Amino acid sequence: MQERDYNVLARGRTATGVAVDEGLRSYMLRVYNYMALGVAWTAIVALFMVLTPALMMTVAVGPMKWVLFVALLGLGWFAPRIIFSGNAATAWLAYGAYATLWGVLISPMIAYFLGADQADTVVRALLITAITFGATSLAGYVTKKDLSGFAGFFFMASIGILIAIVVNALFIHSTLMSLITSIITVLVFAGVTAWETQTIKQLYYEGDLPAAARSKAIFGAFVLYGSFITLFIHILNILGIMSED
Repeated sequence: MQERDYNVLARGRTATGVAVDEGLRSYMLRVYNYMALGVAWTAIVALFMVLTPALMMTVAVGPMKWVLFVALLGLGWFAPRIIFSGNAATAWLAYGAYATLWGVLISPMIAYFLGADQADTVVRALLITAITFGATSLAGYVTKKDLSGFAGFFFMASIGILIAIVVNALFIHSTLMSLITSIITVLVFAGVTAWETQTIKQLYYEGDLPAAARSKAIFGAFVLYGSFITLFIHILNILGIMSED
């Protein structure tokens, strides 16, 4: 009788584990699908801006770009709070606005490469970004090591990178500094992607009502989207600078 009870219990635990694994896979797939939607929307916005150069010059070049940049930083800070407000429409609006701002801001960069007949560079940058993102996100998903200890380092490194980019753009205008900054950014955000993926995975295990689970998936897509776009921009910058040498 005891052996039979043990076997029933073991089967129950196995079934529960399988259910959790299937639920986790479904949850992560939803996160990546939402992220892909954000990337696709950014590409559409960027191409629209490239095809309307007058609009691009007005809103994405000159002083206006700094207004959009500040808006992007502000939305990046407040969007997680909006996403977890419990309103799905508001969460999607915040995510969509974030992806739209990125599309507008990167459009001059895309226009430069397309205008210089370097569309292949953009494609290569996108491919390298996808491989880098996929590898580091997978590493964060499967690793047993707790990456939360790196959170402070990633935050401070991101602040330092942001300051370096702004200083170089406003005062120094150094191609070498731009290259070095981009290389450091790619290395840092490869680690950030792994840490974010592990954090998103851990959020799943908290267990919530469907509405909260949906908010978590949108939030996961939001943070991974930001890392993907950041990697893409700086990988494209590296390839562009190297092609000029």
